[in-house]
Amino acid sequence: MKKEDLKIVYMGTPDFAVESLRALVEGGYRVVGVITMPDKPMGRHGSVLQSSAVKKYAESVGLPVLQPEKLKDEAFLEALRAWNADLQIVVAFRMLPEVVWNMPRLGTFNLHASLLPRYRGAAPINWAIINGDTQTGVTTFFLDHEIDTGSIIMREALPISDTDDAGSLHDALMALGAQTVLKSVDQIIDCNVVTYPQKDLYDGVSEFLPAPKIFKETCRIDWNKPLKNLYDFVRGLSPYPAAWTELVTSDGKRQVLKIYQTEKRLVQHQLSAGTIQSDGKSFVDVAVDGGYLRLLSVQLAGKKRMDIVAFLNGFKQIAGCHVE
Repeated sequence: MKKEDLKIVYMGTPDFAVESLRALVEGGYRVVGVITMPDKPMGRHGSVLQSSAVKKYAESVGLPVLQPEKLKDEAFLEALRAWNADLQIVVAFRMLPEVVWNMPRLGTFNLHASLLPRYRGAAPINWAIINGDTQTGVTTFFLDHEIDTGSIIMREALPISDTDDAGSLHDALMALGAQTVLKSVDQIIDCNVVTYPQKDLYDGVSEFLPAPKIFKETCRIDWNKPLKNLYDFVRGLSPYPAAWTELVTSDGKRQVLKIYQTEKRLVQHQLSAGTIQSDGKSFVDVAVDGGYLRLLSVQLAGKKRMDIVAFLNGFKQIAGCHVE
């Protein structure tokens, strides 16, 4: 079979999913339709509908789009069957019912932003950095009944540098993922796919950590943790949704402070965790176990993100502050 003959239905929603769709379209593969989330109400009173990144790209290249509220809705299933796909590809979409993923004759495969079975779940990029990993990657696998558990088609590794944050790693994995999707499709076209179950990768030693969805309280900084853990925590949540803390002034007033970028300062001190040291002009250091976490980019509630010099220019009460 030629790639022009393989009918593909693509499912995805955010920016991360656009790159793989673009690679398929520009690579000459036959994408017959796209499925994405319904438009979201935005603006005051929800008066403006915002299309997903995948929908915007699909429409820009003339691909038909379906946006089902419910994936078991019979009208949607009928429209999906009408596309008569040979293969479905899922990238950052949602959990599919069996009636959907089992529809194409060649099955449905998913691209996941980790080296499965490590980091099954909604936020694999964030958790890999938060946990201090030095390597991650992408995995393609065929869907089955349990989420992120299907037989693996391909795994491609990617190093995580000490200066990566969730944003830079997202972009690198997005590019790697697009190429891995194409390689996986080519294997399917050439009938030389050799899948293997994820249990084959368990060696009885490695800890295969989960990657659950991140909520606001997940992002609160615990200043009692060691310096390296705090550094990884901040970059693992930057630029979104961002680690946060409460900045407490000398008179007891509290403000939420988001922290986007830091650096480690390995120095000895006898200060309590959360104590702030600053010259009021050029630096803010937070005392923690193992040294100081120097704040480089922050955002006070109601303000824009700014570097620390700009922050100190507008925040004159830093003397005597601490964080909790």
